[in-house]
Amino acid sequence: MDIQLGEGSVRLPAPVYILQTASVVGKKEGEGPIGDCFDMVCTDDKFGAASWEQAESEMQKEALTLALGKAGWEADRLRYIFAGDLLGQTIATSFGVMDFLRPLFGVYGACSTAGEALSLAAMIVAAGYADCAATVTSSHFAGAERQFRFPIEYASQRPLSSTWTVTGSGAYLLGASRYCAGEDEPEAKREQTKSHCRITEVTTGKIVDLGIRDALNMGAAMAPAAADLICTHLRDLGRTQEDYDAVITGDLGSVGKTILLDLCRELGCPIDRIHEDCGMTIYDPDEQHTCAGGSGCGCSAVTMASYFLPRIEAGKWKRVLFVPTGALLSPVSFNEGQNVPGIAHGVVIEYEE
Repeated sequence: MDIQLGEGSVRLPAPVYILQTASVVGKKEGEGPIGDCFDMVCTDDKFGAASWEQAESEMQKEALTLALGKAGWEADRLRYIFAGDLLGQTIATSFGVMDFLRPLFGVYGACSTAGEALSLAAMIVAAGYADCAATVTSSHFAGAERQFRFPIEYASQRPLSSTWTVTGSGAYLLGASRYCAGEDEPEAKREQTKSHCRITEVTTGKIVDLGIRDALNMGAAMAPAAADLICTHLRDLGRTQEDYDAVITGDLGSVGKTILLDLCRELGCPIDRIHEDCGMTIYDPDEQHTCAGGSGCGCSAVTMASYFLPRIEAGKWKRVLFVPTGALLSPVSFNEGQNVPGIAHGVVIEYEE
């Protein structure tokens, strides 16, 4: 079997299953159109912590604890954790997963981190370096505003192109076996824990910079990278949109979605019929006043885990391309007048009977 495909894709040489997930979100996300899908909705966006940043760590801790609990696992079942966030030096992750005492790969791909973490964890499991691994990603509206834009107290005007950073954390448990329960468990119990969601291919994105400098228009900054990733993926695997039930981007919002569809058509890889965007799914733009939609490391992680993945698990969708997208800026680069490059990472998830 060919493992390396085309310019930037790989086909996993061994089965890797998404065994369990968990999603933890804040009050605003719980009030949105898919609020009933999340595992935990906290009405206190500080999650009982002393600061926004500590609250994000608490979300990661809760998400991974919930996922492990749903699987019936102890933390020592995990060979590795792949985790990341938006804060400087990924401090939400450092303090969030510290107490699990498991080997950690801290990853950063801005809002594409959920895709990057899933890609790396899946490749590690497929290569036989781990039987089980976890991915955790998070973002927090208040923490992101303080770091990247303006303090909330400043009450700045938000343009219609801006996106609202999701307060949330998503955790995924990956394994080489499709059963959460061990071989020593009764067959009936093993069947109850059987996963139908298999990661089959990964396409790794490259940095794309088309000169966007507006930090309040993340959709425009990320859409070119998403288009490049999607078209690279389809060329590498010799597929078209007809081979997928959905292509799900992470955080483009309404502005980025329009740009993405235009670019994909121009590049000869149209996806108009099957495109979904997590940032446009998690909020009601009319009722919740989130302008172009949602973004942040937590956006794609919680929306995929709670809303889209169950469709695959139930067999309603047979093959999905999950494409979290990220804008690679920092307060330093933005204040120095540099562009906002984008990146995207693609993970193919298929239904297996």
